[in-house]
Amino acid sequence: MNRKLIIGVIALSYMLSYYIYPVTATTRDVNRIKTESGQNPAGLNTDQWLETAQTQFYVSPSGDDSSDGSRPHPFRTIEKAQAEARKTQGEVTIILRGATYRLAAPLRFTPQDGAAGKSLVIRAFPGEKAVLCGSVALDSLQWQPHGKGILKTRLAGHPVMDMLLVNGEIRPMARYPNHDPEAIRFNGTAADATAPERVKTWKNPAGGYLHAMHGSDWGDFHYRITGKDRKGNLSMEGGWQNNRPSGLHAANRMVENILEELDAPGEWFYDAGRSMLYYYPIEGEDVNGASFESPQIKHLIEFRGDISAPVRNITVEGIDLTQTLRTFMEPYEPLLRSDWTIYRGAAVFFEGTEHCSLKNCNLYNLGGNAVFFSSYNRHGEVSGSHFTRIGASAVCFVGNPGAVRSPSFAYPESVPAEEIDREHGPGSDNYPADCRVHDNLIHRIGLYEKQITGVELSMCRAITVSHNSIYDTPRAGINISEGTWGGHVLEFNDIFDTVRETGDHGSFNSWGRDRYWHPNRHTLDSLLTTGHRELVPADAIETVIIRNNRFRCDRGWDIDLDDGSTNYHIYSNLCLNGGLKLREGFYRVVENNIFVNGTFHRHVWFRENGTVFVRNIVMRPYEPQQAVAGYDVQGTLIDCNIFTDSLALKMAREYGTDAHSTVAGVKFVDPASGDFRVSAGSTDVFRTGFQNFDMNRFGVVSGRLKALAEQPVMPVPLYATGAADSERLVWEGVQIKNLETPGERSATGMDSERGVYVIAVAAYGAHLIDYLKSNDVILGFAGKPVNSLTDLFHAIAGVNLKESQSITLFRNQKEQAVTLPPGIIRANIR
Repeated sequence: MNRKLIIGVIALSYMLSYYIYPVTATTRDVNRIKTESGQNPAGLNTDQWLETAQTQFYVSPSGDDSSDGSRPHPFRTIEKAQAEARKTQGEVTIILRGATYRLAAPLRFTPQDGAAGKSLVIRAFPGEKAVLCGSVALDSLQWQPHGKGILKTRLAGHPVMDMLLVNGEIRPMARYPNHDPEAIRFNGTAADATAPERVKTWKNPAGGYLHAMHGSDWGDFHYRITGKDRKGNLSMEGGWQNNRPSGLHAANRMVENILEELDAPGEWFYDAGRSMLYYYPIEGEDVNGASFESPQIKHLIEFRGDISAPVRNITVEGIDLTQTLRTFMEPYEPLLRSDWTIYRGAAVFFEGTEHCSLKNCNLYNLGGNAVFFSSYNRHGEVSGSHFTRIGASAVCFVGNPGAVRSPSFAYPESVPAEEIDREHGPGSDNYPADCRVHDNLIHRIGLYEKQITGVELSMCRAITVSHNSIYDTPRAGINISEGTWGGHVLEFNDIFDTVRETGDHGSFNSWGRDRYWHPNRHTLDSLLTTGHRELVPADAIETVIIRNNRFRCDRGWDIDLDDGSTNYHIYSNLCLNGGLKLREGFYRVVENNIFVNGTFHRHVWFRENGTVFVRNIVMRPYEPQQAVAGYDVQGTLIDCNIFTDSLALKMAREYGTDAHSTVAGVKFVDPASGDFRVSAGSTDVFRTGFQNFDMNRFGVVSGRLKALAEQPVMPVPLYATGAADSERLVWEGVQIKNLETPGERSATGMDSERGVYVIAVAAYGAHLIDYLKSNDVILGFAGKPVNSLTDLFHAIAGVNLKESQSITLFRNQKEQAVTLPPGIIRANIR
């Protein structure tokens, strides 16, 4: 038997091993979801609950460290309680009375605090708010006028002034362009931010910062300005925050911490040489009665152990954690060959731990990452917590690169084939494994950094990410940086409103540039015809399961498996807009998913790649709609799917797939309320083996978080009818149609069935992605009313596209005008 046939048989066997019923079961579940308890799980009264631990120590700012730490005689400092807890065996609880505890240095837990045979819990007193804060209060401020509405005051003690909070709200540094909460990136960018003409107006910009998007919107870069020359050219240091360094975006740039740019309410500047703080108060603000704070430390809590002596059995629960320094100029390290580099640190930092956790906490106003599991960690947990206003990522699991066999650390790098370690799996245990991220509300993250995510998985194994609500993020909601080492379970998450400031990405994103992968496709194809193919599963040793999630991405794909992503089982997910992308990779099984108004995107596949795509509901033609170099359906199974469009099925069959797929009139139970179960009468759908799945279990489960969590916008299912009025057209990567049904009117909030309805914006290459959003209605163009596609055709044809144009939109229940820059529209509608 020849080698090609053997490989084909192996791939088919692998596929068939997954092609089973029911789809709600799997042979391996990691860290099954346990019943989540609250801060008082047994329903005890306060006194009973506080006595459940063997030993309790109390802390209050009004206490005394020379006391016994009892409830009537608490300690004054957490450090004193920690020292006493170290001397105590068994179960110990440190209870913080309601107050703000300002930390001059991180609280550090070592094996002395948590080890075999003892446990430690640090929690707030029931019903009281205990806050761990990394800032100093700026007291005794003597404000004086500086001119043009700006005040100034001298600061004592030379504090670090990297962030300023006024009455608990983050204020922007003096910047250009001025802070605009509605702007797409960095709250405002401008092409002339670093133009020599502007730089010449700055007396001494040293200490300022340049923030810029990647030239392809693949994240961002940050630089510290060190000076300028007479011609207005800046000297800078930085740029290490992105692992795809292919240039800065020409237009998407912002500078801050420049005194001459202090010209808008809310902005501030600190002159360290003179210890002088300049502040432009917002309208009506009483600076004499306001509180001013500035973070001084990067971390609030650190767990510091290692694989030989781990920190064990410590829980932080029910505490607020806030105000840490920004970290974008700290040393970064590449996450193998992914697009990421990262700062290995966070407000709460775990390294070398077992059975340590963060539960029911609130994390907000943080300058960098919120939680980070570094290197060796086992059975860690983050649950029941609320993350918002976070400078970078919310929760990160990142192993030690020394555990990776034959690692490479940049996209163009590769280890010569003859030198690659052929042993499968990790080289050591120095990575996070068997951990859980459950029932967390994560939103408004990436305030300062854009190559970030809600949950980051890199060089780790068997992490369960369940029942989280993640939205309002500049990049992915969940990101897996490479195949090392799989075994993750992502389930019942609600992820939407993602990729808000970047591009070419998804609500879920992964890469798989593992040992087998090579940056040159021709070289990689050649290697895969030899013994090199046995390395495909060498790093991705366990299957990643993505099931029962709800995704919506309006600026990318709902699920994006990018370069090399391998060994995934994706089933029973509700995808509300962007569909699924599979780039080159191996052994991906995709079944029983619903792609509302979306489809399957197949990008540059390998031959004999073992992909299975079956029993999915698809509502648009597969993309791309033409043959793609490197794409081959041999050794794959793409069949038994349900199309709502006969033309889409015909096109699929022309490329050799979907011989047994069907066209069916798919009717959903109640799409307006988010119930996309297929109604019982859709018998053609169920004949394929498709099974309904639960639509009520997405996102957070605890009562306090459910009351806060938002929901995605529910799309109106669009069915191709063949009628000209219902035809969907493409304009600069934007899918549009006449708004003509009661459902579309209801979804948009329009007063009548008129205008042009924006269905979706292409994930990549759409020039209008920063100006139009899904569910917009176009009501005017260049001053002319638009009631239909025909009106829009005529309005576009009658203007000079090299000039800026105004477009009138109905968005968020109101009309608004958006200015399109010159040349952004290149052609009329096709």
